[in-house]
Amino acid sequence: MYDIETRQRALALVDQGRSLSSVSKETGISRYALRSWQTRIEPRARPASACCRCGPVPRPPDDPAAYAYLLGLYLGDGCVSRQPSGTYALRIACANAWPGLITACRNAMKGVRPENSVCVVQKAGCVSVAGTSRHWACLFPQHGPGKKHEREINLEPWQQQIVNTHPWAFVRGLVHSDGCRITNWATRPVRGRPKRYEYPRYFFTNKSADIRRLYTDALDRLGVSWKQANAWNVSVARKDSVALMDAHIGPKC
Repeated sequence: MYDIETRQRALALVDQGRSLSSVSKETGISRYALRSWQTRIEPRARPASACCRCGPVPRPPDDPAAYAYLLGLYLGDGCVSRQPSGTYALRIACANAWPGLITACRNAMKGVRPENSVCVVQKAGCVSVAGTSRHWACLFPQHGPGKKHEREINLEPWQQQIVNTHPWAFVRGLVHSDGCRITNWATRPVRGRPKRYEYPRYFFTNKSADIRRLYTDALDRLGVSWKQANAWNVSVARKDSVALMDAHIGPKC
């Protein structure tokens, strides 16, 4: 959408007696837009889109599985910030190495707010998948000033109900943001000689004890065994639990 100053400058060229075609060629603005601005120069206000949380009877998002996944991504590598226009921007950082993750993030964002556009902003070594809406703050009430690990993070009852219903989508979002699947190795003596063994495991790393608790609570509900590897890391290493994670999550792509 063109701002009012751009519209005024373009119409000033038309007022000089120039044709719409020549002004369009110079400015890159279509003749249709120039012609419509001659009738009405002010941008038309977009109708406000409905919000599932702002209505008289709040309800969960229409695509709760997409929301559960997006919630996991947000808690890991996301932020919600207020814009000067009064809207909110949701940004999820995704590494360039995982194009499948970038696509999944975009699809989830559109699934939760199909009325709003989603863009990808390239940065050094990563992209920021971003969408603007007046209602991201309603959908992610955990937003606030400062870093997430420096403030209390708890889910609202309606969010917890979605996580309980779609726990794998939630865990997938957390792992895709702050987790990884790696291959560990160890050596054991066999007949007096060291033998190397390799085994896969999942790690989830987050400074927030609250977010780690949300992750491990979901793993408990899913029957996945885990251990606190150190202060910030949760490890899933048992063969049966890794197989369960592989069936529903798998490596990033």
